[in-house]
Amino acid sequence: MKVGLIQQSNTADRAANVEKLKGNIRKAAAEGAELVVLQELHNGLYFCQTEDPSLFDQAEPIPGPSTDTFGALAKELGIVLVLSLFERRAPGLYHNTAVVLERDGSIAGKYRKMHIPDDPAYYEKFYFTPGDLGFEPIETSVGWLGVLVCWDQWYPEAARLMAMRGAEVLIYPTAIGWESSDTEAEKKRQLDAWMTVQRGHAVANGLPVITVNRTGHEPDPSGQTRGIQFWGNSFVAGPQGELLTVLPDNEETVRVVEIDKVRCENVRRWWPFFRDRRIDAFGGLTERFLR
Repeated sequence: MKVGLIQQSNTADRAANVEKLKGNIRKAAAEGAELVVLQELHNGLYFCQTEDPSLFDQAEPIPGPSTDTFGALAKELGIVLVLSLFERRAPGLYHNTAVVLERDGSIAGKYRKMHIPDDPAYYEKFYFTPGDLGFEPIETSVGWLGVLVCWDQWYPEAARLMAMRGAEVLIYPTAIGWESSDTEAEKKRQLDAWMTVQRGHAVANGLPVITVNRTGHEPDPSGQTRGIQFWGNSFVAGPQGELLTVLPDNEETVRVVEIDKVRCENVRRWWPFFRDRRIDAFGGLTERFLR
């Protein structure tokens, strides 16, 4: 399966962002991509740096304008496309939602982000209700896609449940970066931890992992911080955690990578973690804390 990764910087001009995305999607498809993955909240700026009620106006229903626009493009190009949208479910009820579009432009399924952060410059709890669709892979013409979103990538339980329900690949649309006051050593630790934990999901579950992050600097509208420098480094890891590709940290990039899904079967035979799991002793995982 050939996968297209689109790592992009955005501006406040949402229409221009979408047009740039469409051009990049066309480029990936022209290079043979069957599946194209976009970054988290790809239509605009990462607006969660502040708490501003007027920004709820950016939310949209699903199906809606974005699924119509990108659905028509997916149908034209004959690709499966993973979107990341600010979903307006009902008045006062909003989600951070990934949508998978099939080759014919239809909605194959969606996933609502389950883990919602609330940290300086990442005030997502103000905007998003935690997801209620569970960890269910989405069936498509290119396979069963285990789609999660950004903060979910730190939780091995989410990856495990997707794998247990038949995901053939784990996908993480992402928006993560550095605050400029962090030291260079701390920035390196953060980036290394981010890549390591996700490569661990690949190893523990014998599955490829696809992570697509945004890049570029986005200022803090409140002026309380110096904004976020999104660290790019979108990557694909194979089922033993091996890095198949890593994109630059501060450069817009479109890259197509080939994934061998058949190899996952062999890896799980060599490393039979699912066979040896002590499920009789794991009940404590459903508790908040045990000591």
